[in-house]
Amino acid sequence: MVRDLGLRLKPEDVAKVDASVHPPFTDLRTVQTLVEQERIPVALGAQHCHDHDRGAFTGEVSPQMLARLGVGYVVVGHSERRQLFGMTDEMVASTLRAVVRHEMTPICCVGETAEEREAGHTEQRLSAQVRAALTGLPPEEVAGMVVAYEPIWAIGTGNAATAVDAEDACRFIRGVVAEVAGDEAAGSIRIQYGGSVKADNAAELMAEPDVDGLLVGGASLEAGSFLDILRAAAGCYRS
Repeated sequence: MVRDLGLRLKPEDVAKVDASVHPPFTDLRTVQTLVEQERIPVALGAQHCHDHDRGAFTGEVSPQMLARLGVGYVVVGHSERRQLFGMTDEMVASTLRAVVRHEMTPICCVGETAEEREAGHTEQRLSAQVRAALTGLPPEEVAGMVVAYEPIWAIGTGNAATAVDAEDACRFIRGVVAEVAGDEAAGSIRIQYGGSVKADNAAELMAEPDVDGLLVGGASLEAGSFLDILRAAAGCYRS
């Protein structure tokens, strides 16, 4: 997929946006080599990491290992990590700090379940997740991070949030960031939407003022569809 993307990608496609690819751990070295040798203008990202630099944690991958591979971004607290592997808000906070410690950028995922949404607890859940992840960090560190709103009820279901839903949640998250780290950090942090993102809804989502980017799942597995999403995002770029 990455090689195919590199053959199709033109400099103008990413001139105004930052793009990253997040392969499984076993493919990181291969993709790193490919991106560097072919000069593909995307950053290398990872899907997860442990929160300790070293130790007896069989099967885990440390942030130190990722940094040595030239990884620039690490997804932290993806809904599947939270739901399937028991990753708590406290673990997300610890992992986020480990990523920052090794000079990589965390993409901190937050989002509500269908049950929480139906009960009217979306803002309560988002506030708790954002505060747990960011409280106590220097504002200048928060300003350089990425928060991804990924409503769990929309992930992989084909039932994406509407642009209005995404904007409401991203605007709320920005407000919480302002309370935690100040207005300047809230203005600089990038807030993404993720959840059944496709080429045909990317532009509508990106047109919203508080949606700074997209966390793409299944649609990123095929170079053509991912490129269409990149171009849609670039077309909505706001200086």
